Formats: sequence, C-alpha cells, structure tokens
Amino acid sequence: MDRRTFLQWLGINGVGLAVLPATAGAATASTDITVLTNATLIDGTGAPASKDTTIVLVGDRIVWTGPHGRLPQTQDARVIDLRGKYVIPGLWDMHTHWGLNVQTTIPLHIVNGVTSVREMWGSPEQHQLRDRINRGEILGPRFTIASALIDGQYSLWPTATQVVTAEEARAAVRTAKAENADFVKIYSFLLPEAFLALNDEARKVGLRIAGHQPVRIPVRQVVAAGMRSYEHLYQMPLATSRDEDALLRRIVNTPIDPANPFLFWAVVAEADMQASLSHSRSKAADLYDRMARGGTWQSPTLSVLRVHSSPPDTFVNDPRLVYIPKEVREYWAQTIGLIAPTTPEAIAAHRKYLRFRLDMVNAMERAGVGIIGGTDAGNPYVIPGFAAHDELGLLVEAGLSPMRALQTMTRDAARFLKLDKTMGTVTPGKVADLVVLDANPLTDIANTQKIHAVITRGKVITAEQRAKILADVAANAGKPQPQGAVQPACCHVGGQI
Repeated sequence: MDRRTFLQWLGINGVGLAVLPATAGAATASTDITVLTNATLIDGTGAPASKDTTIVLVGDRIVWTGPHGRLPQTQDARVIDLRGKYVIPGLWDMHTHWGLNVQTTIPLHIVNGVTSVREMWGSPEQHQLRDRINRGEILGPRFTIASALIDGQYSLWPTATQVVTAEEARAAVRTAKAENADFVKIYSFLLPEAFLALNDEARKVGLRIAGHQPVRIPVRQVVAAGMRSYEHLYQMPLATSRDEDALLRRIVNTPIDPANPFLFWAVVAEADMQASLSHSRSKAADLYDRMARGGTWQSPTLSVLRVHSSPPDTFVNDPRLVYIPKEVREYWAQTIGLIAPTTPEAIAAHRKYLRFRLDMVNAMERAGVGIIGGTDAGNPYVIPGFAAHDELGLLVEAGLSPMRALQTMTRDAARFLKLDKTMGTVTPGKVADLVVLDANPLTDIANTQKIHAVITRGKVITAEQRAKILADVAANAGKPQPQGAVQPACCHVGGQI
C-alpha cells in the first residue's frame, strides 16, 4: 500500500477524519510514520495489558492501535519490532526543580522516560528553555511551569516573592499571569489576609493555586478555598490529628526570627510529626472526603520524604550519582547531614513517621483523593529522571497497585492538568510520548527501570542513543561546574519546595 492510501486507511480506521488532517492527513513526504509492532500495550486507561499490539505514530501523534494483523503493510514506514517488550505512556514528574540544567536534569528526564514535568518554581529563563525545547532546538520534556514562589514575610527562600498585604498578594498573581505562569505556586508562610486575596485574584485571572499548605491557616479552610494540589503531605498529619487545634495554636503563637526562619520551620515540622501520634481516622475520613469532593489533589513526593527520613549516609553510594557533578554531590552530603536523623531513636521515629505517611497516601487514594506522582527532583539524592521510578516504587509500597501507581504519573497527571484530551494514555489522537520496557511493570513496578527505548514527540530514542546520552551526562558530571551551577535552587536545609 502506498503512503497516501495508508494514511487514508488510518483516517478511516484510526483517529478519524476529524483529527487526522491535523496530523497524518496533512503529512508530507517528510513526516515520519513509525509502526511499533508486536508489543504488549499497557495504555494507562486501566484496561488490561494487550498482547501482540501494533501502534502507529504519524509525526508526533498516535494514530492507531490494534492487532498487527489488521494493519495494512506500507513501504513508507519505519517498522520497529517490539516482540517481548512492553509499552507504557510517557511519564510525568509532577514536582521537579533544577529544570534549567540542560547538561544534567533535562537529558536525565528524557532517558528515564520522563517526557513531561511540572516545574515548581518558574522563571523567565524556564519559559525560554521550554520554547527552545518546543522548537526542537533541545531534546527535553514538555514543561508545565509554576509562577515564581509566592510566600509570606521572612520566607525560607530569600528570592521568593514575599507578600504581606492583600494588595501585594494580588499584585504577585497579576505578575504571574503576565509572565505566562501555568499556575500559582504558594508557600508555607502566607498569612490569611494575603492567602485569601491571592486565591481570589488567581480565580479572577484564570490561574489555579498549588504548593504548600500555609501553616498558620487551618487546612480545611485552604481546601474550601480551592487549593488545586498539596505537595509533600505537609500539614496532613496535623489536620487529621485529635490534637489539631492545640498544635496549630503552637505554630501560630511561635514568632518567626527574621535572622533564622528555619527555627520556626523546625517547630512546624515537629508539630506535624507529633500529630502523627494522635491520628484520628474519623478526622482523616472527613478531610479526604472534602479534598475528593473539592477537587484537591495530593502530590506526596515520597522520594524526598524517604531521603529526609533516612540516616545521612543512606544514599551516598547510589551508583546513579555518577551523573551528578561532584560539587553538587558534596553540597547534597553537607545538606542532608544537617537534617537527617542520626541517633538510633531518631532513626526509628523517622522510619515510623515515613510509614505513617505512606499509609496516609494509600488511605487518600482509597477515599478518592486524586494522587499525582512527583518527586521533588533536585533535592539531595532525588536524582532527576531516576527519581520518577523511585516514586513509582514507593507508591506501590504505600499500597497502590502497579497500575494505579503508573496512572499517577500518566493518565491522572494529564487529568489534573486538564490535558487528558491530548496526553496521558496510549490512545489514538494523543501525543506520541511512550516508554518501551524490557519487562512487565504490572508484575513488578521496578521493571519501569528496564527501559529499552523512549519515544518523545514521536522521536525514537533507541537503547544506543540512551546509552550515549547517559555517557555524555556522566562525562559532564566529571568536569568542574560553572560558578552558580552547583547548588540547585530547590535545595536547602530544613525542607523541600
């Protein structure tokens, strides 16, 4: 069958004539047609794995999936036999940082099958990089980009936009809108007046808010205001504690030392940990029901919580650190040494606290709260790209099935961002972002790490090309790094962003 006839067949039997003209129907002689044959497809919809499936890509779109025997043959396609392989949707990391690093972060995302990311501290430079990626100048993931971090007075982050009054908060939102932020990222030190004004202004300009729970405001009040996603499970233990009121009063009544706001943050963190010891199932059920009904999602970032709950030397010999520059590794070791538990008592307490939060994620998921898989990549030992697979493993450890874990970083990530009409599942009409695996992730979620190939925007990254990219990243990591490039903006003592 010639090219024109093949494309016409796809238009009738694939995505349909209404969609195909924008992709395959308008394809020219230079548009790639790729046929992936004999794969086991795990399409992300929740349907069972489909054996001996063929997937047809035209340009950057999926245009047909089905049994190979139904597909006419054509001479004008690149055919890749995936017999014995498994195909899943490209992964989203829904909480990342360090996104400007094109020598480390960007390639590590792609080779690990992370074809899209939600960058949680935006900047004009991040938007410029996204434009370059979209133009095809750099191989990299799709980006959804936050505003600059908006926080209250005496923020942990000196470069954050600090707002106190309602007008300052509204102005910060208008700036975020003018800078083309995809959403507003808020932080822990916002006070009620500023938060309520910020939330109101965000609604007016058509932006949603996501980030940290403002620690001096009751969680249920923030949920009712329409918080789109919570990060790191912060203040979830407190909001489900029998002692919530007393612990919240302790936080509210603790002054912030402008010279060292981390002392205040230590009080907040200790209150949350203490709250886990007085957990109320009925309060948890009430909170999760409010979140589910209100459309408030949770991005638990279990990868970074695990690092912060482990002894400081736990990850120093991780072989994947070969891809991280020496200066960054040294900074990570110094940073984690100041905050990780060291005594036997503290190690045991933090291990128990991590288990509590894993169980909390499982309970939220069972209650209908939307879970999106994010890692906080860029924090110590949360290695971009690789951390997505760590997160999947931790979600399964929390109690999610491998399928549900996968969906938190595919279908549900796209749903959360309202991009599910074009992304998130291996479905005709959607973007051609795929990961090809050597083993079945539904029998062992660790098999997502056994990557055979990655397809991003229809471009096939073969095993040989992946190996070359990884070798280049490792080589760069062995070189002295430019001034200012060794400390990712997301990493600091005492917490995550």
